[in-house]
Amino acid sequence: MTVDELVRAAARRLAAAGVASPEVDAELLLAHALGRSVAELRRARVLREQVGDAPHGRFLDLVVRRADRVPLQHLTGVAPFAGLELHVGPGVFVPRPETETLVELALAALDGADRPTVVDLATGSGAIALAIATRARDARVGAVELSPQAYGYARRNVADTAPRVDLRLGRAQDAFADWVGEVDVVVSNPPYIPPDAEPVEVEVREHDPVLALYGGGCDGLALPAEFARRAAELLRPGGVLLMEHADVQGDALTALLRREGWVEVSDHEDLTGRPRVVRARRRDA
Repeated sequence: MTVDELVRAAARRLAAAGVASPEVDAELLLAHALGRSVAELRRARVLREQVGDAPHGRFLDLVVRRADRVPLQHLTGVAPFAGLELHVGPGVFVPRPETETLVELALAALDGADRPTVVDLATGSGAIALAIATRARDARVGAVELSPQAYGYARRNVADTAPRVDLRLGRAQDAFADWVGEVDVVVSNPPYIPPDAEPVEVEVREHDPVLALYGGGCDGLALPAEFARRAAELLRPGGVLLMEHADVQGDALTALLRREGWVEVSDHEDLTGRPRVVRARRRDA
């Protein structure tokens, strides 16, 4: 079969399985099976190149697994985020494009700062910390992750992307005791799903680690509240907290932070126009 015929057939199968972007996924999986870039694959589609038996078999196996709603990123082993390509797989939360809003807000908060310090609480794959470290090259960046599995992916990503990031294994609630009062910006995409809520996407519900999803408490904000308290301890006076949340939690999280003494609390939309990231400043004194 030609490259184009394989992509079209796979896309039909993925569409029937309910995959949201069947043709894009089919292209990415075939490019992975062939060891080629997507640009090279699309050129091969136009030229109607044939596919050999070995990559054909590898591709069909990948398509079957994707039709079973195994995340695309688990099959290719990588996820794009903020211009980076990060190692991911079972046991680590796959970074989402909407989280790039948090990165942009963090970089704006660092603008003009001299050798700033940033801490990422519950870093997962290291996505946020690494996106900041690669663009704010004079910043001291630390990141902490509780899950040993996720920490393993983060360690590999740090080694490949920004080895100067200070990556630690442990709880966000008591992380970086040696940096207390020195941090300019704390960032976090914490677990925040309420305990009685179930993710709609099969890929999230069945494959993202539970530790990275559920925030505890009746509203999912128990862990975000704990992380915010640690952020208040880590930040210097006037330092900034940036925290992601579900699109229905903006009002509750901003109210929580105001009750905890944070000032200049505001909510910010992601690229889809949904409330996504709360920004708050630690009181000056």
